[in-house]
Amino acid sequence: MLKVRILLILLLTSFYVKHSFGQRSKNGGISNYSQSKHKPSKVAGSKQKNADGLLDSKHPYHGLGLKFGDPFAITYKYYASSRFSFAADVGRASSGLYGRHFKDKFSEYIVTDTLSQGASLSYITHKALTDIIVEGKILYHIDITKISPGLQLYVGAGWEWKRTRLRYDFFYYPAESGAENEFGRFERTRITMGPQLVLGIEYGSFRIPVSAFMELEYFTDIQADPGWQRFEGGVGLRYIF
Repeated sequence: MLKVRILLILLLTSFYVKHSFGQRSKNGGISNYSQSKHKPSKVAGSKQKNADGLLDSKHPYHGLGLKFGDPFAITYKYYASSRFSFAADVGRASSGLYGRHFKDKFSEYIVTDTLSQGASLSYITHKALTDIIVEGKILYHIDITKISPGLQLYVGAGWEWKRTRLRYDFFYYPAESGAENEFGRFERTRITMGPQLVLGIEYGSFRIPVSAFMELEYFTDIQADPGWQRFEGGVGLRYIF
C-alpha cells in the first residue's frame, strides 16, 4: 500500500511539473515576443514595429521621397540616431512665389546710362527658365509620441544654394519722334545662398515603411541680395529602408 501511495505521488508530481513547464514556456514566448517588438532589430532587411506600430529599428536607416512646396524636390534623410538626422533636398524652387521679387530686379539688370537722351525701357514680363535649389540640413528630433504615437518634432539648421536663370522681355522707346518702339529680350543668372533654420514635424506609423513630414524653413541670402529673408517649406513623404 505504501508503494502504491509513493507511485501515485510520483505520478502527480511528474504531471504537475510537466504542466507548469508548459505554461511557463508559453508565457515566456509571449514575453519574448513583446520585448522583441521594443528592442531594435532588423529581420531580412526590414524594419520591426513596436507595440504602437512605430518604427523601432537599429540606426542608421534611410528615407527617400518627394517634397511638395517650395521647393518641389527629391528629398533624402539619413537617420543617424534616435536624436540626430541629416537631410538633403534637390529640386526646383516655386518660381511663381518670387514673381514680384524678380520683377523688381529688372531695373538692376539694365544699364540706362547707355541709352540715348530721352530714350527709355519698359518691363513687359519675365520667366524663370531654370530654378535649381539644393538644401542640406542637420536636424535634432524630439519625441512627442505622448501627443500622438509615431509623432516627432524636429529643429535644425542648414545651408541653401539656388541658381536661377531668368529671361526678361521689354520694350525700347527711342527718343526720336515717330520712331517705332522695339521689342527686346535678355537673360541673367542669379546665384543665391545662405543659412536656413528649420522647424518640422514627422509622423511614422510604420505598418507601411513610409513617413510623412511637414516643415518650415527660414532662409537668409548672403550672396545676390545680402540680408534678404524668406520663409520656405513644404510637406512630403519618404520611403524608409
